[in-house]
Amino acid sequence: MEYQVLMSFPGIGETTAVRIIGELGDIRRFKTHKQLNAYVGIDLRVYQSGKHQMKDIINRRGNRHLRKILFFMVKTMITLRKKIKNHLVEYYDKLKTQPQGKPHKVACIACMNKFLKLAFHLITHGKTYDYEVATNYS
Repeated sequence: MEYQVLMSFPGIGETTAVRIIGELGDIRRFKTHKQLNAYVGIDLRVYQSGKHQMKDIINRRGNRHLRKILFFMVKTMITLRKKIKNHLVEYYDKLKTQPQGKPHKVACIACMNKFLKLAFHLITHGKTYDYEVATNYS
């Protein structure tokens, strides 16, 4: 079921789907999408001390191979934006065109977060990706 769900996303091929499943294992072992983000290592690390607060950065404790696969997957989706409608690419464009637009890597990490959230929902509910339905859950 996971394979069919991942293959239903535009921009994900057979190799990428198999690599994601291989690195991730059974996605149903996570109770929430936040646990999944922590496993991948894209959850935010907050550092505070007194009045000093560092800017939020990703916590790179997770699976670096999966993080790399997802990053290149998002880059591929951005490259294929003209061929197939994809709400992740629309979200990327929205982040980049804000008055103080996000840098490329920050926007890609945000898209990875959104992808994991959507994939977690679709796999746990046994549904495939549909552009019209996905915009409601993202």
